[in-house]
Amino acid sequence: MASQAEKLRRKRAAQGAGRPRKQGVDRYPSGKIKPAETEKETQSVAIQARKRVNGWSDETPDKKALDPRAGYTLGLICIDGKITEEQMEIGNEYALAIARYHRLVGIPFPSARAQSLFSIKGHDGEVTDEHAARARSASNLMMRLQGILLQCVDGPQVRQTVNSVSVMDLQHLRDMPPQQLLWLRRGLTALINSGALPNHNRNATDITRFEVRASA
Repeated sequence: MASQAEKLRRKRAAQGAGRPRKQGVDRYPSGKIKPAETEKETQSVAIQARKRVNGWSDETPDKKALDPRAGYTLGLICIDGKITEEQMEIGNEYALAIARYHRLVGIPFPSARAQSLFSIKGHDGEVTDEHAARARSASNLMMRLQGILLQCVDGPQVRQTVNSVSVMDLQHLRDMPPQQLLWLRRGLTALINSGALPNHNRNATDITRFEVRASA
């Protein structure tokens, strides 16, 4: 008489145990699925996750979900039409300047989120004259940018709002109240008008530019 385990093995064999073979995908002669197909599936999962996180319906075009701006708070605020493209770009540049300051001075970056802000880490321990000069330059630029924001009407609130959105990338601020949105716009506009950042003043203090990558 067959044991219970043997009966179970026979039942599984009859039903075709294991994951069903995926249909309608390109394969190599060996039967292995081609990488392009795997990439499509991975991207599809990421798109659906981004739609869900951002509160968009399934009918939202994939193109909108693939927009790099959809991966971080400042970009989403721009997509929502609450700030201009130029204000978003200056916010990105501001975040880059703050990130560079933290990297060169060796201070841990305050947020683990926010556009993978460039794998911030301290220097290797040996401070060369060149490194010291770059650190001073980054520090001076950081202080100048902070000063520009503080000189606005309601300066402390303006600085905190710009930092919270552009640097800290706090997600809930996408739906900030009107007064806070006013502070954000005021601060970003002040940064634009100051000409302190490279995109808006080619002769300004040099900072290394990075591509802002959105996390899904």
